[in-house]
Amino acid sequence: MPEFRSGRRRHPGRRAVLAAAAVGLSTALTATLSACSAASDTASEEITLTFSWWGNDDRSERTKKAVRLFEREHPGVTVRTSNADFGSYMQKLATQAAGGGIPDVAQLDYRQISQYAGGGTLLPLDDAVADGTIRTSEIDEEFLRTGTYEDEQFAIPAGRGITGYAYDAGIYKKAGIPTPRPDWTWQDWAAANRKIATLGLKSPDGRAVAGANDNGPNEDIFENWVRSRGGQLYASQTKLGFTEDDLTEFWTFCDTLREEGSVAQAEDTAQAKTTETSPIGRGLAAADYTWDAPFPGYAALLGDDLHFAPVPTTDGRQGAYFKPSMLLGIGANSEHPEEATALVDFLLNDPRAGDALGFTRSTPPNREIAARVAKTLEGPEREIYEYALRMEKYGLDAPPTAPPRGDVAIQTAFKRAYHRVMYELTSPRQAAREFFDEANRELRS
Repeated sequence: MPEFRSGRRRHPGRRAVLAAAAVGLSTALTATLSACSAASDTASEEITLTFSWWGNDDRSERTKKAVRLFEREHPGVTVRTSNADFGSYMQKLATQAAGGGIPDVAQLDYRQISQYAGGGTLLPLDDAVADGTIRTSEIDEEFLRTGTYEDEQFAIPAGRGITGYAYDAGIYKKAGIPTPRPDWTWQDWAAANRKIATLGLKSPDGRAVAGANDNGPNEDIFENWVRSRGGQLYASQTKLGFTEDDLTEFWTFCDTLREEGSVAQAEDTAQAKTTETSPIGRGLAAADYTWDAPFPGYAALLGDDLHFAPVPTTDGRQGAYFKPSMLLGIGANSEHPEEATALVDFLLNDPRAGDALGFTRSTPPNREIAARVAKTLEGPEREIYEYALRMEKYGLDAPPTAPPRGDVAIQTAFKRAYHRVMYELTSPRQAAREFFDEANRELRS
């Protein structure tokens, strides 16, 4: 009986599986002396893997193309695929995990790693990485750590993303704002928003155009802000990495800009669910915080004046970092861990798979494949690739490991607390105090 460690079942590594297979082969050969036909039936048995992900139609078609390449390379293995929009996918995966198992290979969000690894849902991958079954030599070591939980590897990054601001260069030029550099500051950003607000531009519905979206409800922006000051979102799996004073200062900064009219108003921030319904998408703001992977969608919707700017700094220190846009993990109860591991390796490291997938999951984590695919990029996709290279050259801190298991609830509490501020139901200080109480309860539970 396998031993359990930290409440999780220790699954056999590749060598152990191969050894067990050798024993099984010996038994099968013995049985062949009396039952040749039975052995023949076993040898011809087909293997079916399940593989699921979230994403748009383009990601779906590209992923299916890569899967077909894998199947041709692995006769006898069929991959049954499924995908959905992000919200539906998250709900379905949670239901599958609660019911006893996720697919053989599953696309995972950064915030899910601790939850599913800690709950015994994911297969540990340390052995597969150590013996090269999953090749990681072309993935930055610090970036690879984002798929760890309690110092064990449970998922492999499938894309390397970074944050920034989609901004209207035409409006910036009209306001006399220079092209943002990697060292521009939060004070520069605030001044730019004020300049845009004073232009008196009107949105399609006749209202004033603000400089940007309201940063207050967005935990990702706060993380960039606090990291630029030397802090972090989490100090450990059970402790926040910032103070009540830090959060009060950030929310006061955001609240002041909103009251001035320099950033979007509360009702416009609250209804922003997509690019189309965001302040920039409705012509109510000149900039919007976002990730690099969705940026081409902004340009397609709003025109060629849309470009990608760095997140502001504190005295030149960048708080942005390279984060996995998504990761790949293997279900702990997979009946075919060897084949599932081979599929993960193929998707990450085979040049043909790289050509098929392109940048549909943001920049491929394998550097050689990223450079290979980048030669074919044009327009906004080329811009975000060059942006990532520029930010890497500027200098970024190492990414943190996966957030604690309570992070999803904490993110919701963060947004809810600031919504009370922007609707003038409480002060930034009181909201920060309430948030800390709720977050600490989640981390202790």
